[in-house]
Amino acid sequence: MKIDEYLETLPENVLSGEDVQLPEKSLKDIFKFVKLKKDDIFYHLGCGDEKGVEIAVNEFGVKKAVGIDYNSDKIKKAKKNLEEKKIQVELICQDILNADISDATVILFWFTDENVTNQMLKKFENLKPETKIVTIWGPLPDCIPDKVEFPYIINKVPFKKAKSMQEQLLAIFGVKCVDFVTAWEFAERYTKAIGSPEIKNDRFLTIIQTLVIWINAKKLGVACGDDIPESIQTYIKLMKMNFDIDFEPMLKE
Repeated sequence: MKIDEYLETLPENVLSGEDVQLPEKSLKDIFKFVKLKKDDIFYHLGCGDEKGVEIAVNEFGVKKAVGIDYNSDKIKKAKKNLEEKKIQVELICQDILNADISDATVILFWFTDENVTNQMLKKFENLKPETKIVTIWGPLPDCIPDKVEFPYIINKVPFKKAKSMQEQLLAIFGVKCVDFVTAWEFAERYTKAIGSPEIKNDRFLTIIQTLVIWINAKKLGVACGDDIPESIQTYIKLMKMNFDIDFEPMLKE
């Protein structure tokens, strides 16, 4: 089984973050990290359920909270839950590319589709100065983050553009190149941050994500050294022998 075939079998595409509902603890950590406050207008793009906007209102007392998601069933369910709790927030069923977010001061944005992120970057660039965009795992395309507490990252309008991949990497990871230790540490942070009851083996997913991080770094020319580290080779072999998960095609792309 090729690695891309395996990733498609994971619950809720946990490695990509697509359609994954963040645990309440992670949402609270993000809000503390971004210093969400009472005069903020908070938008959760791709909100899924109501937890993000609910916590923003109930525990951080924001002036306004808006959740936007294209999934009508999720929005309908979220609205019902909030009505029962008598919590005043705005939930909108809409494609985020068409959404009016002009009054936002803080935005939580977790999308991995390159087409979506590039289009949203243009929208974000037109927001008022000091608006904070919180992403998970990576910063906005070609941007230098203003603050990092991995896997959570803040970019503020106007954005600082990276001169190179190495400059962006240094800002995110605090290193000039990615070795096995760096890949493992940040993979572990990410896995724990998005952890849910569906994830039964955090260590296994951390290994998978470590290999994905390192191989991507290698392809981008920001891995440490020209050779494949022994630890990376060992895990690639283990994945192939014990789980029939093949990373070789990814290395050759």
